[in-house]
Amino acid sequence: MNNITSDNHIIIRKGISDDLPEMLQLFTATIDEVCKKDYDLQQLQAWKSGAENEGRWIKVIRDQYVLTAVIENKIVGFCTLDQGNYIDLLFVHKDYQHRGIATMLYQKIEQEALLHHEKELTADVSKTAKIFFEKKGFQVVQEQTVNVKGTSMVNYKMVKHLIS
Repeated sequence: MNNITSDNHIIIRKGISDDLPEMLQLFTATIDEVCKKDYDLQQLQAWKSGAENEGRWIKVIRDQYVLTAVIENKIVGFCTLDQGNYIDLLFVHKDYQHRGIATMLYQKIEQEALLHHEKELTADVSKTAKIFFEKKGFQVVQEQTVNVKGTSMVNYKMVKHLIS
């Protein structure tokens, strides 16, 4: 296992297929707890249903650059980079919010994009994560309404221009 960094007992490492069950659990629990102030119950249920799409998650691990944050052998966060410049997923466990974990993951993802000479990073960002991404230098390109299993939800197409 090639650990990338360790800070305050947080290890950032590449995600592997064995991480999927824990990542899925973190994904659904985080949506339930952290996002409930921004989305209603029906929206949360529709969003969480993405965890049922096993094929998509297998593809994430196989095709994307996946980083996990681990404390004492427990995954407390993960972030994925698709096509070299699209942040597909960024989630931090509900019990580990506001400890710099998302920032650590994001910084490693940005470094990876810069390593491959990407000019910008993009993301479709929830209402909950919008402030975090703005603090990292992202700007809203447009507010969009997405349809998830027949339920409409607002999120934001965001972009950050990278300076290498």
